[in-house]
Amino acid sequence: MSRLHHLFPVLQDSLERVRLGSVPTPVRRLFGLSSGPAEIWLKDESLFGDGGWGGNKVRKLEWLIPEAKRRNRSTILTVGGLGTNWGLACALYGREHGLSTVLALVDQPLDEHVEAQMERLSASGAEIYFTHSKIRTIAAVPWLMLRHGPYFLPAGGSSPVGTLGAVEIGLELGMQVGSGELPEPSHVVTAVGSGGTAAGLMLGLELAGLDTKVVAIVVNDTLRLDSKALLRLSGRAAALLRSRGANLEGLTVSADRLMVVDDQIGDGYGHTTAQAQVARQIGARQADLELDPVYTAKAMAGLIELNDGRLGDGPVVFLDTNGPR
Repeated sequence: MSRLHHLFPVLQDSLERVRLGSVPTPVRRLFGLSSGPAEIWLKDESLFGDGGWGGNKVRKLEWLIPEAKRRNRSTILTVGGLGTNWGLACALYGREHGLSTVLALVDQPLDEHVEAQMERLSASGAEIYFTHSKIRTIAAVPWLMLRHGPYFLPAGGSSPVGTLGAVEIGLELGMQVGSGELPEPSHVVTAVGSGGTAAGLMLGLELAGLDTKVVAIVVNDTLRLDSKALLRLSGRAAALLRSRGANLEGLTVSADRLMVVDDQIGDGYGHTTAQAQVARQIGARQADLELDPVYTAKAMAGLIELNDGRLGDGPVVFLDTNGPR
């Protein structure tokens, strides 16, 4: 049974949220995308966001911007790669709501995608520190905290509060299944760069009363993103909701709801792969999808490879989390 009637009052009344995009994001059938047995559908998160940048990162900021203000912070400090969609979303939407953004950026391979993103970051108003490596970033964060007194957010905004954005995606899928817009999916496939989307989806799908499993295509080798870490983050988000009054009695999010796939990383975070390049071409040609090489192209490559019977006959939903619109 759906727990929506328990959760919605909490999301509306107990946890502040600022609307940054229109909901629900649309779903549609993808025809001819894969020759495998599973029927493929799309939930298009790339359309989410009313500002200059979109994607699932904006979902997180709907909850994180009010939380920063609740804590009397005027600055967000966060970390990412040189081509960070997350950092750009923080800068653009934070600025609209009176928050400045400080970014500590680690190196990643330079290509046209990253170079274009760096130009957007330079024009965003964010204060940028090039910390180059994970170790140097960890060392720099205490100094940046003292200098700016910010609200610190982990990579991708994947804190318990930020994870609520993906909880909503799961709830939306439940409503769209209930209204007949798509059949109940056997799996939802998503790229996993920091964990918040997969963790929130698991919780949201459970709350929506769906039996859908999350297929987490890991694209980042610099963070721990195994099933234990994702389940822990999902549990922390559930604990947050309980602390704000949600009735989640009997709720459990088990490992049975999750499939973690780590064979699409290639040479590491930010490095494209031959499979991802093929997936970008297939997505553009057969489904009118603009997939980025770092996240969504690798997730699509994983979906295409898994659609050999391992996902059954579906239906399977591909979550397009790309930023540009």
